[in-house]
Amino acid sequence: MALLIIGIIFLIMSFVFMFQANVQLQSVAKTLRLVSIAAIIVGALSSMVIQIDAGMVGVKSLFGKVNDKVLESGLHLINPLTKIHELDARTQNYTMSGVHDEGDKSGDDAIRVLSSDGLEVTIDLTVLYRIIPAEAPKIIREIGREYQSVIVRPITRTKIRDNAVYYNAVDLYSTKREEFQGRIFKDISAEFKARGLELEELLVRNINLPESVKLTIESKINAEQEAQKMAFVLQKEKQEAERKRVEAQGITDYQKILNSSLSDQMLRYETIKAYRELATSNNAKVVIMGDSKTPLILDGK
Repeated sequence: MALLIIGIIFLIMSFVFMFQANVQLQSVAKTLRLVSIAAIIVGALSSMVIQIDAGMVGVKSLFGKVNDKVLESGLHLINPLTKIHELDARTQNYTMSGVHDEGDKSGDDAIRVLSSDGLEVTIDLTVLYRIIPAEAPKIIREIGREYQSVIVRPITRTKIRDNAVYYNAVDLYSTKREEFQGRIFKDISAEFKARGLELEELLVRNINLPESVKLTIESKINAEQEAQKMAFVLQKEKQEAERKRVEAQGITDYQKILNSSLSDQMLRYETIKAYRELATSNNAKVVIMGDSKTPLILDGK
């Protein structure tokens, strides 16, 4: 386009020089006219061919009127007076974080919401989204190229605040976190789609509770852990008591069986048998019998 404008300027100058009385200027005018015509031709040709890079889409506008046809990646032949607006059709992300220089805005950019129990909860969030290529002309016409600051940021923050009021702080932090994330995804996705954007992922990176609530939760967790530990100890003691009861019952049953099966004759027989085995041993021994009818001393020698 610049070369085309320069060529037009030179062409005008050549006509001005043609009407001068100076022969030398008239000669320069002829040369200048040839150069300007060549510049206009080259400039027009270069302005008629435009390249759209991979992952981008182009939107044409002529004298402020936006064309509904979308230019995909590649080379295109266009009117040299047409203006091309290129938009990134790839996945983009926008992060709002309370950590300095971690989000898209420097400083603390976390989302502060009020829960149903009136506590302030701080949420760090990342939005993954992309433009819908077919909706690119609508975005240029109604929103402009700054759709991130005009649409993505304000809608995301508003919908998170609107939905946080249905949950108490502890539920947001623990049991209802996935439900909350699914709920805000649904709402934000609908708002984005109506404006030519597609929400791909909503990542709740961190949920920070007030310090007093954190201490309460930690105390509750510690108490639950102690209760679980005590329940384990009690269960173990019950198992040990049951083991001892079974063991005592077994000993009792054994003694009952032994007492009922052993007679005096059987005991005498077993005693004599044991003493006989001792008597045949090579070791010297002294055995005191418990019955006056048997020998008092047995000596192996």
